[in-house]
Order: sequence, then structure tokens, then C-alpha cells
Amino acid sequence: MAKDGMTIGALAERTGLAVSAIRYYEAKGLIRPWRNEGGQRRFERADLRRLSFIMIAQQFGFTLPQIKEQLASLPNGRTPTKTDWAKISAAFRASLDARIETLTRLRDNLDGCIGCGCLSLPKCALYNPADSAAQKGAGPRYLMGDDPAI
Repeated sequence: MAKDGMTIGALAERTGLAVSAIRYYEAKGLIRPWRNEGGQRRFERADLRRLSFIMIAQQFGFTLPQIKEQLASLPNGRTPTKTDWAKISAAFRASLDARIETLTRLRDNLDGCIGCGCLSLPKCALYNPADSAAQKGAGPRYLMGDDPAI
């Protein structure tokens, strides 16, 4: 019995992705279609879930290399189980929690600065005489959580 698989068009229709995007993800090694006897790409139904994961992970701000690293832990030759996906979710959870904490801190501190409007008083979290924050690293160090007093 021949294996049918999904055509790239059917996969595009089901996921809402352009065919070119699916080919791009294939070129990046995120999905691995096989070829039927006529040489046409065919995809497993599990690729629907992989592509959905890619789209969601990108919306969360993960890069394609980060996504590829996680997808590499999924089995080839069988549909990933709930346990397989739970392992990936756990790996992303810590990163998402850290991002949420940073965004919350940024939102709360930025509200105060926008409300104040001064951006130069000593009490302001952005106050940075002689660029002393540069010793702590790149970026808006105080908004990222560094203590200006340390």
C-alpha cells in the first residue's frame, strides 16, 4: 500500500501559510517532507502540528534556530506524542516567564517615566550621569532590571 501524505498545497491551505513559507521552513530543516514515486513533496499530518508550533513560537519571539533546536528533539518516523510536546513546552516556559517578567517591569517603569516626563531627575530610573549604566552592559540597563544604586 502506497503512502499518500499531504501535498504542499493542502498543507498550505490547512495552515494558512504560503507555499513559499513552507518551502522556506523545509530549506531551514524545520520540516522534512518525503517524495512520492512521481517526485512530488509529501508531508506527514504531524507537519501540521510542527508548522503550527513554528508560527506560535515565532509570535512569542523565538528565532528559527531556537525553534529548530526544539523541533530536533521530536522523533522522526512517528507522530510526536503529548509527552514529546510537553518537553518542548517546558523548555520554552522558562524563557517565556523571563520575558513576561521583563516586559512587566518595563511596562511598570515606563509608565512612571512617561507620567513624569522629565527623564533627567535623579529619582528617574533612566537617569544615567556620565553613562554609568554602561558598566552594567548594553541596553537600557535600569529598565532591564539593574539597580542604579549598585
